[in-house]
Amino acid sequence: MGIERITIFDTTLRDGEQSPGCSMNLDEKLQMARQLEALGVDVIEAGFPVASEDDFAAVQAIARECRKPVIAALCRAIPKDIDRAWEALKEAARPRIHTFLATSDIHLEYKLQKSRAEALGMIREGVSRAKGYCPEVEFSAEDATRSDWDYLVEVFTVAIEAGATVLNVPDTVGYTVPDEYGRLIGHLKEKVPGIDGVTISVHCHNDLGLAVANSLAAISAGARQVECTVNGIGERAGNAALEEVVMALSVRRDAMPFTTGVKQEAIYRTSQTLANITGNEVQPNKAIVGRNAFAHESGIHQHGMLSHRSTYEIMTPESVGVRQTHLVLGKHSGRHALAKRFEELGYPLERGELDKAYKLFTKLSDQKKEIFDEDLLAIVRDGLTHIPETFKLRALQATAGTSMFATALVTLLSDDGEATETAMGDGPVNAVFAAVDKLTGLKGKLLDFRIHAITGGADAVGEVFVQVAFDGVTQGGKGASTDIVEASVRAYLNATNKVLFARRAAAPAATEMR
Repeated sequence: MGIERITIFDTTLRDGEQSPGCSMNLDEKLQMARQLEALGVDVIEAGFPVASEDDFAAVQAIARECRKPVIAALCRAIPKDIDRAWEALKEAARPRIHTFLATSDIHLEYKLQKSRAEALGMIREGVSRAKGYCPEVEFSAEDATRSDWDYLVEVFTVAIEAGATVLNVPDTVGYTVPDEYGRLIGHLKEKVPGIDGVTISVHCHNDLGLAVANSLAAISAGARQVECTVNGIGERAGNAALEEVVMALSVRRDAMPFTTGVKQEAIYRTSQTLANITGNEVQPNKAIVGRNAFAHESGIHQHGMLSHRSTYEIMTPESVGVRQTHLVLGKHSGRHALAKRFEELGYPLERGELDKAYKLFTKLSDQKKEIFDEDLLAIVRDGLTHIPETFKLRALQATAGTSMFATALVTLLSDDGEATETAMGDGPVNAVFAAVDKLTGLKGKLLDFRIHAITGGADAVGEVFVQVAFDGVTQGGKGASTDIVEASVRAYLNATNKVLFARRAAAPAATEMR
């Protein structure tokens, strides 16, 4: 017996778009629909045509353009909704009308003011009307998990008799738990006549954080379609995340012997496409597609990863379209990861050098959340080799304004004593650099200038990194202060002192050669 295929029904453009801040215009919906088609989803629920003219136009445009997947349109089980859905869908290569009605006593009483018998009549008429338009008809029993189970048997029996080909059992408010949901699916499979001839679908919300777990439990109990969204977006806490369902089935095929038609290597690109369209970034620790999903900072984890990736990764980043694993260097990192990064930067360290570098690294990581390559290079150049301060900053004053040139007064201390110079420039940082050049006798050309905030708040400590070329020789420098101009001049002086030290170190070697 072969592995069974699970139908992936994507509702990013319908339920997902109802999420606050995730609305899309027509062009954006088409862009996302194209990406979903490239991802290989089986069904794209393109919208709710009766809701607005924009939704109608989007469903119609997607139906015309996306020819591989089934295109579904949602509608209530009332004539005008169903007619409008078909009008939007009729040019689709593979159309599906998806009609629904609430079946829980809570919804029947307070939202619909209908009896159970009246609801059954609406379901029969609605599904029959949809079937007259379209061979594929899906019926959803809204709030199924809070509905009476025996009444659900009646509901789905009527839907099948009226022509439904897919029965959806939604956990509309994210109320159920995996074991209970699995038992509900099993109950329906046992009690509903003709259910073996249709597809059982599940649509889970994440109010208790169980949407994916409930979906997987339903698959194990006999469901063969999962309704989900990219990045798990959707009403309230969202829907079951497509990427999590697909990768759970892929990674744990030993426990759940099912497959999907999704092209896994396109998952990350699809996630990023949605984030770019909506402006809603993926949370860093989001499974599969979050920034930290394949990042490791703990020293124990990094050591394991460097020994063999399977120690701490149950799937490869490449399998979902992420470029590579990221070993984050921070205060939890260990010597192995640090040594590996130094080697990649061109500095293979001996044991003694690594021990010294690690001490400097851990001291710095107490001050910074993440250590960058510039920090590591500074540790090698400044920490492992003592760089004497030929020039030290003694005093600094800089002024700037919208209607005046920036001016700076800088006092440096050297073996020759104190010296002060003034200079003008295009901004205070440029002015202080010019004053330093006058005092040191060197002429630097600034190649790169970056600022990182070490701490937060109005009195934040800023760390400045510079790359400066002196007569064709490039050196990096760094400096920190609550005053960004002071941090800048300290970074510039740091680079200047490195150049002077390198020149003095080279002078004896040149003398010996002569």
